[in-house]
Amino acid sequence: MKSLLLLTDFHYAAKSRAYAAEDLFLSQELGRAFHVASCHPKDSEPFEDGADVILFRNAGPVADYAEEYGRFRSRLLAKGHPIFNSLDGQGDMQGKQYLIDLTKQQYPVIPTVERLEDMSLLPITERYLTKPKHGADSHGVAVLDRQTLLSQPLPTNTLVQPWVEFEYEVSFYYLNNVFQYALYAPNKQQRWALERYTPTSEDLSFAERFIDWNAMKHGIQRVDACRTLDGQLLLVEHEDLNPFLSLDLLDTATRRRFVDTLIDALQSLTGP
Repeated sequence: MKSLLLLTDFHYAAKSRAYAAEDLFLSQELGRAFHVASCHPKDSEPFEDGADVILFRNAGPVADYAEEYGRFRSRLLAKGHPIFNSLDGQGDMQGKQYLIDLTKQQYPVIPTVERLEDMSLLPITERYLTKPKHGADSHGVAVLDRQTLLSQPLPTNTLVQPWVEFEYEVSFYYLNNVFQYALYAPNKQQRWALERYTPTSEDLSFAERFIDWNAMKHGIQRVDACRTLDGQLLLVEHEDLNPFLSLDLLDTATRRRFVDTLIDALQSLTGP
């Protein structure tokens, strides 16, 4: 039986999400096919070479351990060690520069800029969001009125987005570029009170446009979008490092199918 190193943080507390419970469940399930060991990414170096494959899961925002994560990336890329997700994503794995770039390329994203001089690229509204370019999990997000925003210099590495009125948020989950399931939050005041969502063909075309753009070699991706009041989907975030999966909200058959597909994908990286 091959060995798998599960990178996680069993102590990270996320609002309305049971990160530790999800990874404990995955650890047990993966034990059907692998010898599983787990640790935090900050502590993984002594164990990396002994693992046939590494799975990066719910280890919290990497901004909280940026230096250690940078060394981890450099090490794994230099060694070419099998890791899931592959470290070639262009979404949140690299920060949020992609939202700026996709805005300029006229993709269906919430318009995003990083300079007040580029405010003409955003619709005029009374409220705006500012957020750190390398933040995650809503850390550092602020809501400012237009006058306040324009009256002071914008801090370095800060994004600006218009306040967008929407009906609901919806997430599309992909494994190795294949759609697995979708969940949505019918109450927009409760982002993580999720229910199953049946996507239309247009919904999947929207999500797959970003999967194609990201061109990740292998891994799990979550395309987060909002449905605006005029019915349009706009990208909120593209999670391509360690997206929370909300496995506890799936029916037994869907959850089993996802886990089995994940096991197959991991085994394919370990060789004969």
